[in-house]
Parts: sequence; structure tokens; C-alpha cells
Amino acid sequence: MTHVFGRSKARLATAIRGEGCYIHDADGRTYLDGSGGAAVSCLGHSDPDVRAAIHAQLDQLAFAHTGFFTSEPAERLAGLLIEQAPEGIEKVYLLSGGSEAVEAALKLARQYYVEIGETGRHRVIARRQSYHGNTLGALAAGGNAWRREKYAPLLVETSHIVPCFEYRARADGESPYDYGQRAANELQAEIEHLGPETVMAFIAEPVVGATAGAVPAVDGYFARIREICDHYGVLLILDEVMCGMGRAGTFFACEHDGVAPDIVTIAKGLGAGYAPIGAMLCTGTIYDAIADGSGSFQHGHTYNGHPLAAAAGHAVVSAILDRGLIERVQTQGARLEAVLHDAFGQHAHVGDLRGRGLFRGIELVEDRATKEPFDPARKLHTKIKSAAMDEGLICYPAGGTVDGQRGDHILLAPPFIIEDTQIDELVGKLSRALDRAIAI
Repeated sequence: MTHVFGRSKARLATAIRGEGCYIHDADGRTYLDGSGGAAVSCLGHSDPDVRAAIHAQLDQLAFAHTGFFTSEPAERLAGLLIEQAPEGIEKVYLLSGGSEAVEAALKLARQYYVEIGETGRHRVIARRQSYHGNTLGALAAGGNAWRREKYAPLLVETSHIVPCFEYRARADGESPYDYGQRAANELQAEIEHLGPETVMAFIAEPVVGATAGAVPAVDGYFARIREICDHYGVLLILDEVMCGMGRAGTFFACEHDGVAPDIVTIAKGLGAGYAPIGAMLCTGTIYDAIADGSGSFQHGHTYNGHPLAAAAGHAVVSAILDRGLIERVQTQGARLEAVLHDAFGQHAHVGDLRGRGLFRGIELVEDRATKEPFDPARKLHTKIKSAAMDEGLICYPAGGTVDGQRGDHILLAPPFIIEDTQIDELVGKLSRALDRAIAI
């Protein structure tokens, strides 16, 4: 009997110890963490420098409410993030996780337009098959049907356009660039449909994570999105909660696309699992509009800017930068890609292998030629997760890949410290687990 209200009624193993790329449970089993939990544990488990930073901060100051104080760890972390941030990003609002960061981004966008007198701007445009968090505002922005359906009556109306999903949507004979322009231009059409004076923001993941399985945009897509946002005075919010912090091979994922957002959200790899932390970063223009207007952002949480979490975040970011882990993500990401192609490139039920850096997706299909997904009633993704755990592998399968209901994929996001032999171990265990699950 457990009194913990878990995510489901499933009986879970009890994790007791983490070391490097592995987690150990109370029954003596060892699991290779092939997904970093949910793309969280970028440094692996039990990193000595991060642990030391948390201990040192705990001995000095655990908590000071941001209504009364700033703190040295918060100031140091914010400064370090801004050194790496896209052009124009000047301020950091520290929170406790990704959903909080997205919620803050949406509220900031609205307050910005109120402050500058464009009070009619309140509409958000997002993309289908996106995921932006589980709080009500973030869930409303997200475009995943399965996650939204139970709470639909509570959600603020949000417009959703097509994602940039090359495997599923690029037409025969259409170049990747032309496809990306076509997909991006749906934003322009939707802004015109709603009325440009009513639209405040467009939100998107540079590499779509949990709902579609590491789907990157084609080259040129986000450049066109940026042009459209600029033309209509719409804020561009990039959600890098899962794909940022080096995960996709650049510190901020949008660096690959050559664009700078007005607001960007980060979490997961920011704390690497050592502390609950996220952040919303914005341009100086947005901050100044509020600072010179009402003077305060009408938003806050008890634990935002938490000193202990900020100390952990600073140690994590320092490790990523000082240890050359961005370059390691590029190198090991290329190796993981190659090993995945060797193992699954000709697999009868693998339709697509995609991603960037150490952020990789495998889309599963019933038929490779037609791209027809498996029957959702099979719940293939849940069988894969169970079979992988039996093999001693943590991966992140999910369903609804195609449209929120149909389709299955596997998301891989191992720690940046993963070794070559561990990549081989990961793919070997995954191959056995996949074949077992499909055979059931």
C-alpha cells in the first residue's frame, strides 16, 4: 500500500540511487537512463560539482522570498544565462519548472501589450502536436488532443496551425525549403483570419519533443516565422523547455535556426534533475515596457528565484559550458544517430529516425510504404516502455504522434556524458524491447 498519488495506478519500481547514466532500484536492478527521465538528466546522476554547490548553498541560505530579496545564486545564474542568450534577450525570470515558465511567458506577453496600449491583443497561436505544459494556460497553448480533451471546457481558446512535420506533411516533389515556407505561411493566414490587432503571440518548440518525438523544423521555417511575427507585431515565444540547454546540439536550440525570439522558456536541462527550476527569458524591450509603465510584472510564485534551485542551475550551466558538453552532444549525437540508423534504418516498422544532438525520435508504423500507424488500441508505446524497463532501459515512448490519437514514437534523450559503449547498450536493449513489444 502506498499513499503517494502517482501518475497512474501502475506499480512502480522504487529508485534508490543514481550514478552516471544509471539508476538503481530497491530490488537491485540497474537501468540505463536513455531518455534522461523526460529529457531532464543531462549531466547524469550524482554529479559531484552540482551536489557540492547545493550543499554549500544550503549551508548559507536556503530560501528568501523574491517579494523582499534577490539572492546571489539567482543573480549569478541570470547573468550566466544572458551571456549565452539569443540577441536581444536581457532578462531572466526564474521559476520552478517548464509549465510555470510557459505560463509566465503567456502572461508577460499579455501584460506587455496592455502596458503599451494595445489592449486588443490577447490571442495566442500555437501548433497542433505541440506540448507546452500542464497548467491551464500552457495546456491551452499546447496542441495535443489527448492531453487537452478532459480539460477542454477550462481552456482559453487558442488557435492551432499545422506543425512543421516533414515526415508526415511534405508533399512528393516538394523541396524541404518550399515545404517549410508553406507550413510557416499558415501563421500569416491565421493572423489575418483572427485580425492582426487581436493576436499577441505565436508559441512553438524549435524541436518538438514529447508529443511528436524530436521533430526539428526544416531550414528556413523559423526564419519565415520570425518575418511574419515582425510584420504583424506579434511576439515570438520559443519553448525550449525540453530541447534547450544544449540538448539539441546548441545551448539554445533556436541557434540552429538563426532566429532570436522575444521570449524563450527553459527548464529540464537547466536543473538537470538536481533541483526543480525553470526560467522565462525576455527582451529588454518587453522588460522596459513594464518597468517604465506599471513598474511590476503582475505574476509570481512562492518559490520563483529559489536560492537553492538557482545554485543548482548555475552549477549545471557551468558544467555544460566549462566541460565542453555542447561539443560532446554534437559528437555523441552523431554517433547515436549512426547506431540508430544501423539498427533501425531498414526495420519493417520504423518509419522515421529524426532529431538533433542527443535528442532523437523513432516513429513507428504498421506499414513503411504508406506510413500507416499502428492501431491505437494496441497501445504499442506502453508495451515498449514496459519491455524496455524489463531490459534495464529507460526510454520515453508516447502515443498520438500523428494527430493526438494515432501513432507511436520513442524519444531518446540520454545524458550528455554517455559513452560509446553505453550508446551501443542503449540501442541493443531498445532493439530487443521494440521487437518484443511489436510481437505481443
